[in-house]
Amino acid sequence: MATSVSDFIIDRLIEWGLHQWYGYPGDGIGGFDGAMGRAQRDGKDFRYVRPTHEEEAAFMATAHAKFTGEVGVCISTSGPGAIHLMNGLYDAKGDNAPVLAIVGQQARVSLGSEFQQEINLERMFADAAVFVQTVATPMHAQLVVDKAVRMAKAYRGPAVVVLPADIQTMGMEEPTTEHFVSRSGIGFVEDRLRPDDNALVRAAEVLNAGEKVAMLVGQGAIGATDEVLAVADRLGAGVITTLLGKQVVPGDVLYHTQQLGLLGSRPSYDMIQKCDTLLMVGTNYPYGEFMPPTGQARGVQIDLSPRHLGIRYPTEVNLWGDALTTLSALLPHLDQHSTEWQQKIASQQQNWRKENTRVAQTEADPINPRSVYVSLNEKLPDNAIITADAGSTADWYGFHIELGPNQMGNLSGRMASMLAAMPYALAGKFAHTERPVVCTIGDGAFQMMGMNGLLTVKRHWKEWASPTFIVLIINNGDLNQVSWEMREAGDPRWDTAQMVEPMDYAGYAELLGLKGVRVEEPSEIGPAFDEAFAADRPVVLDVRCDRNTPPLPAHIALAQAQGLAESLLSGDPEIGRVVNQSSRAAAARLFARMGLITDD
Repeated sequence: MATSVSDFIIDRLIEWGLHQWYGYPGDGIGGFDGAMGRAQRDGKDFRYVRPTHEEEAAFMATAHAKFTGEVGVCISTSGPGAIHLMNGLYDAKGDNAPVLAIVGQQARVSLGSEFQQEINLERMFADAAVFVQTVATPMHAQLVVDKAVRMAKAYRGPAVVVLPADIQTMGMEEPTTEHFVSRSGIGFVEDRLRPDDNALVRAAEVLNAGEKVAMLVGQGAIGATDEVLAVADRLGAGVITTLLGKQVVPGDVLYHTQQLGLLGSRPSYDMIQKCDTLLMVGTNYPYGEFMPPTGQARGVQIDLSPRHLGIRYPTEVNLWGDALTTLSALLPHLDQHSTEWQQKIASQQQNWRKENTRVAQTEADPINPRSVYVSLNEKLPDNAIITADAGSTADWYGFHIELGPNQMGNLSGRMASMLAAMPYALAGKFAHTERPVVCTIGDGAFQMMGMNGLLTVKRHWKEWASPTFIVLIINNGDLNQVSWEMREAGDPRWDTAQMVEPMDYAGYAELLGLKGVRVEEPSEIGPAFDEAFAADRPVVLDVRCDRNTPPLPAHIALAQAQGLAESLLSGDPEIGRVVNQSSRAAAARLFARMGLITDD
């Protein structure tokens, strides 16, 4: 039996199958830190990675859950350390990722006394967590830990165990059979959940009546690729994936039109605007302006989280179940549809790819960032993991990266949190050390915390089965996404808020014993990727990009166009370059649509 409460918790997490933990030490969690040190020396089956900040630890735990399907684990001290976890835990909440946070607290006798670093952790975590509980006695620890893990798995969100400092070092007590005491056990079977046959028949009636079926597929369908494609082929449907669901459908599926919305494709927008039936699978897609007008399309939704059903579009039939089981059960009830609609979508997508690539080839000063992602898409190894940040890198990721059947990609979704790309990439690498990982990140996000993550790379890269870890920095000296959002809102860009301090990113990598490569001309992009993927150590690609290359969504609203014009006329210092680059991109797209540009 474990000698202390902390010893017990460590053993219990291992029994639950949780072997990869991310955390940062401090006196508020000191007893647990000491127990981890003893456990490590004793050769217990876990790995503790200490990044440079608690916020990174929480994002890494979230990403670990996304890339493995397991519960991610993060550990922090009390007070400010606990506060630093919040951004990553909200990311887990927003993207339905199971995470367990072990958080230190001041001793029980101090609670309520305004002791140093004492805050009401249960109140603070309550909005983010599916479960939060302070361990009150040694005998209480078993229940709290078991329930936290089980709740994180069942409700797919963060669960928090608050561990007071005095409890951490107390002797562990086996729960007894007395009144008030609960005795809990390990184990949670994630049974497949399917609706009853009557609900499936009603859903099939709606879908069978449609002639132009659109499927909107999210991360809830990860692991159900075959089932998604089988249903799409039966319905003659086109398939749109969300950013988080990008990997569900391979990019070479002809009727897969990638994403919808500002980061999406024109075929996706057209499909939604013209469909008469909408099937949503494992997605809580929030942007109502890109959904069909009410009354245009009949709708069916499948989701494992009942709180997501029927809130984004007035669907007629809502099926509570996991994507794989529900689609498999639904398929026999579906009629074989004509493929005419699907073939038309495939043709439009093929034309869009050519047009989108043409836009990426337009001249820029010095490099068009779109062209960087087009090249990356061509160079990605078959088993690569790619991450993106919430800035303009998410635009280029959405527009130009088409994942293969063995590739994975992810980013901060509903929270769209800046700086997540690096901890996501690190977690992907720690979870799959044999796979090549590419972190695509803007210079602003890199300066925010990405450069800290590079210290973690320095510390651990020689332990990885494959050294391939590439940090692609889009170096444009600008908080670019915000600059474009300001312009669309009618406000000119201003340096005080938007300028990113120049820095030698490749030189910083070299300083850490890694490889740094500067890319300053378009002709250097392809060779730089070849060099990076062949390198014997992690690589930072410092790519000098044009900050005035417009995201140029497939469908731009009149209000956005008016806002952009007003911002430029209001004294935007980049007016000349913005107009020039926007004109080039728009012209390339217009000429491609008119057939004035060919592939010859």
